[in-house]
Amino acid sequence: ILFVAICRFAEPIVLTSVNPYLPEMIESFGVPQNEVAKWAGIASAIFSLCQCLTSIPWGRLSDTIGRKPVILVGLFNTMVTSLIWGFSSSLPMALTSSRALAGAGNGNIGIIRTMVAELCPWKELQPRAFSIMPLVYNIGSVIGPSIGGALANPMRVKPGSSGNGSFLERYPYALPNLVTSAMFFIGITTGILFLHETLASRRNRLDYGLRLGRRLIAVTREQYRRGSALLYGIKDRETEPLIKSLASSEDVIVPDEGSSDLDLQIDKSGSKYADVFTKQSVLNLIVYTILALHALGYDQLLPVFMHHHPQSTGDPNFSPPLKFAGGFGIDSARIGVLFTLYGFSGIFFQLVVFPPVARRYGVLNCLRVVLIVFPILYLLTPFTTLMPTATGKQATLVILMLIKGVCSTFAFPGITIILTNSASSLQVLGTLNGVATSVSAIGRAAGPAIGGSIFTLGVKHGFVLAPFWVFAAIALLGALSSFLLVEGEGFGDDKVDEDTFEDIEDNPYVKAAPLGIQGQEMIDESESEYGDIGPLLSRSATNMSEAVESVDGSDIEGSNSRSTSRRGSRVRRRSSVPLGMNAGFKRYSSNLGQT
Repeated sequence: ILFVAICRFAEPIVLTSVNPYLPEMIESFGVPQNEVAKWAGIASAIFSLCQCLTSIPWGRLSDTIGRKPVILVGLFNTMVTSLIWGFSSSLPMALTSSRALAGAGNGNIGIIRTMVAELCPWKELQPRAFSIMPLVYNIGSVIGPSIGGALANPMRVKPGSSGNGSFLERYPYALPNLVTSAMFFIGITTGILFLHETLASRRNRLDYGLRLGRRLIAVTREQYRRGSALLYGIKDRETEPLIKSLASSEDVIVPDEGSSDLDLQIDKSGSKYADVFTKQSVLNLIVYTILALHALGYDQLLPVFMHHHPQSTGDPNFSPPLKFAGGFGIDSARIGVLFTLYGFSGIFFQLVVFPPVARRYGVLNCLRVVLIVFPILYLLTPFTTLMPTATGKQATLVILMLIKGVCSTFAFPGITIILTNSASSLQVLGTLNGVATSVSAIGRAAGPAIGGSIFTLGVKHGFVLAPFWVFAAIALLGALSSFLLVEGEGFGDDKVDEDTFEDIEDNPYVKAAPLGIQGQEMIDESESEYGDIGPLLSRSATNMSEAVESVDGSDIEGSNSRSTSRRGSRVRRRSSVPLGMNAGFKRYSSNLGQT
């Protein structure tokens, strides 16, 4: 999961670094100021719309060739298109060559969610595991606006003026995109060298990138050991065997016990859409789409609202509390600072607040509460511009943004967990997340487009609150729909029959005992029930059918009778269980002392 997070890290930086300077960049293409909101919304909508059209094919492709190659292709595409965006000299170039290609060539959101679900299918650990990627996004939302606000237009070229001077005057928005592209290079390199495949049918295939990564780690450790020996005067010792094995562990691919021929057959045959679109899955997709629409639309509308010029109280169209059309009138650098504070709060809430609260009160209950808060928040946002001072305006807006950060922290990981647990099986999870990315992309495309268009229309008629109240109505619809959701059971719990639990409870050796000599004696005594250790390499030491006796003393012969007797025996050995797992994860020894 760590390497998945590193690969994901650059994407939110690129996405959020655009927010501080997007209105200013749109205006630099010759767009009138009262039309900036509309075209800024269109720029965001084109990205999400193209992502909607290609997310399902990317998800299906990841179910066929694996998650890793699809993720690497998406990262490379986003790196290239971010450079095109920074060097765009016209609005059509920025919209088509950059935003459209960036959305169409990257389906990583759903695929990364699938990888996290495959790496951590246990419901008890899902709040922590599924909060990692939103945490990465929040960290990126801190760094991204800082880069965009500080590095965009460093020469302070005014919109509409022709830049015929230096490189940064001709391309005032290239510098932040050059910096973010370097971060993409780090993510791509990490993915090639250290990212493991999680698709069952491709998990054990030979990966030359991983082999190269292991060799680089080995060389680095060897150089560090030699350097430490020279620095501290430690004499070199022979640490490798004189005769190396014929086959290195790096060159041998051991089949995973969890992947069987049946798993491979299911992966190759693909998933049926009837298995993907269950009732709960469809309801989750609807709620997720509505959430993406108003949450992303609101985030895209905020920088436009902040950049919009303030309205004088003497304006004839100024008639509060409902009719007013003013903004904040602040530049991209100030907008970047406010969004950086917004991102910092998200990191805190994601890391400290979400996991324990979700475990205590339940993911679905937390989701319903925050979905109810969203419409109230949107109704209050436009009234921040009525504060008497500029400091009061910005402070009030920051408070509302912090509340929005708390709601987003619970909403997006929560709906992702519930959507994952609504899948009929892990085999359809890649396709389901691809569908989720597509339908949520519809919301992410519609939200900025709706918000920008209504903002432009509302400002013309003196009602800047119009887009925020429309988002409030949409958010209310999503909050009501969430009460139809049901939280699934997840995939991590093994099904254990009641007889097994009765055997566990009745067995005195499974009950808790003090650690130390007494506990060790109980373990040794339980092992002796299966027979004493025979001579080394004797038939009785390698054939359990002759060495193991049942509780009533009868001999057991053959593999079939062996398994039957073991199942009927009341003596079972206790095994350690990972933290957070339940009794369904217990595994019992198969005559470990004999083998």
